[in-house]
Amino acid sequence: MIEKRLGETLRNNELRRKLISHTFFDKMPKADLSRGKVATFLGQWWHPLHYFPSFLSRLISISPRIEMKTAVSRILYQELGEGDPARAHEVVYVRTMTPLGFSESELTGAAPLPATAKLVAGYAEASADLLTGLGYLYGTEVADLAMVSGIGTAVRRLTGARRLEWVEIHAEQEPEHVERANDSISVGFSEAEEKAIIAGAEVMWRQWIAFFDELERRLFAAGAVAAAS
Repeated sequence: MIEKRLGETLRNNELRRKLISHTFFDKMPKADLSRGKVATFLGQWWHPLHYFPSFLSRLISISPRIEMKTAVSRILYQELGEGDPARAHEVVYVRTMTPLGFSESELTGAAPLPATAKLVAGYAEASADLLTGLGYLYGTEVADLAMVSGIGTAVRRLTGARRLEWVEIHAEQEPEHVERANDSISVGFSEAEEKAIIAGAEVMWRQWIAFFDELERRLFAAGAVAAAS
């Protein structure tokens, strides 16, 4: 498998397709969305959002080649605000949602659901293994904008907001994140190493699918009463 095909294989993976077309996102334009429901998934999203810079930092620390370190550090630089903490993604997230009626405690203080905790633990474990970590990184960046856009759709529907800075910054930066993630896996790997990268991405996609499965069950399944206010 040549290097170019590794990225193509990852982008075309069935699990990636399953994640970005999850039925949770299908519900965002038409489901009965209460403030409580939206607050619930915003509070769960916070956990992987908050941990992601730590994942990137740890991945940089175990990357043996300068090309990898440079590619991943560019993503980390943007995640942390490009030298301005006010532009860090987690800060922008809170700044975007609080004027729309969501309290900071709802956004950053909700206890993680089981699938959320497993997802964050997966990122922590992956950051200790180079190939698995690269799979997690690439797998995240080629799905992130679709997930963010889906959540943005729900917030706009509920609140009537036209501009969401947190969504806009992803739309602005995500193409470069994908490019840098592609750089991180384009330094030459053996067939066995490529398989390990793909396996890492697949584990991550399954964890994200489980994350949205759990939210969908709790918020939209027949008889669901959680956060319905």
